[in-house]
Order: sequence, then structure tokens, then C-alpha cells
Amino acid sequence: MSYYEHHVFFCCNQRAPGERTCCNDKGATRVRDYAKKQIKKLGLAAPGQVRVNMAGCLERCEEGPCIVVYPQGVWYTYVDEEDVDEIIERHIQKGEIVERLRLPDAPPAK
Repeated sequence: MSYYEHHVFFCCNQRAPGERTCCNDKGATRVRDYAKKQIKKLGLAAPGQVRVNMAGCLERCEEGPCIVVYPQGVWYTYVDEEDVDEIIERHIQKGEIVERLRLPDAPPAK
């Protein structure tokens, strides 16, 4: 059993200007901070419940910004705080996958 019911990782990688795109150029840190506040506001930020973390590069920046929710291993993209609110409400609170924001599963390891 997982320590948290849901562990949400936001890719907050920042690359140097001129390198390939990165999630932080698309507001990832700002939106991660927003998600942490929302989870706390909803009373879900506790061991056994929900943890929101910053991650380094998750290698899907071209599809992003992106997050992954464990233990389910569901990958999402988002545009703004409203998308994250939908993920919190539907996935975290109700256990529903938000198909319109879901990224395809990662390819199998070689």
C-alpha cells in the first residue's frame, strides 16, 4: 500500500534559454504552488491522503506541462489552474480519470 492515496508530481524542470522546451516555461511551478494550496484548503494534505511535489524533468515536456498521479500512474497535461481544479475534483476526490487532459501512457521500456 502506498503511503499516500495520491502522490502528484509536477514536472517543474527549467532549461536554459534556447534549449528544448520545458514545463516551467509553461508556468509549472506557479500551478504546482496553486495545487498545493488547493489540496491544503480542501483538507487533503496529510499522510495517507494527498501529497503534491515538484519533480525534475519527467521527459515529456513537449507534451506538457505535465503531471503524473501515483499510485495509479496517470499522466496529465494542463493549461491553467482550472484544469488542475478539474483533476483535483474528479481524479483526486472522485477517482475518475480526466480523459480530456490525460496524456497517453508512456511507451514500454526498451
